Amino acid sequence: MPDADSINITGLLHRWAQGDANALTELAPLVYQELQRIARQHLRAERAGHTLQSTALVNEAFLRLLAHQPGQLQNRGHFVAVASRLMRQILVDYARTRRARKRDGGLRLDLSALAGTADMSDAQLVALDEALESLMRLDERQARVVDMKFFGGLSTAEIAAVLEVSSATVERDWTTARIWLHRQMRES
Repeated sequence: MPDADSINITGLLHRWAQGDANALTELAPLVYQELQRIARQHLRAERAGHTLQSTALVNEAFLRLLAHQPGQLQNRGHFVAVASRLMRQILVDYARTRRARKRDGGLRLDLSALAGTADMSDAQLVALDEALESLMRLDERQARVVDMKFFGGLSTAEIAAVLEVSSATVERDWTTARIWLHRQMRES
């Protein structure tokens, strides 16, 4: 059963979708802490000395959310998943820009990075994003599971709720996607 905060957030998202600009003002403080947590999770997987801070990442994600149609956001879980994906895309864009300036090439990604234990270089982050885009074309749900679990730090239960599938399905998708990504990285 959804808690009061989730119901309130869902209501605010619906008001925002209907054009109520004040709803976004009310929504921001309710989700800010969770977005900070997600931003910190994303930045933990980044290289040491990354210049973006969690606050800047949250602010940039909010700016990108404003550019999207709010009608696409159905509930709290969906909002968090979209915000997490935007944060990942911001980091990938940042890495691509930085890599383009350096013109560095190595696009190998060690699968240990998928366990969240290794710092990822800009090249590895770009490689992972490209592999996820390939996976998205093959199996969108598996790619979304990886995105939400690895980048968003969502639990299996939270992902299951967002995707409206069972926890067992999320675990199967996570396992299959990791195997596929491992093969993809080994071949590149």
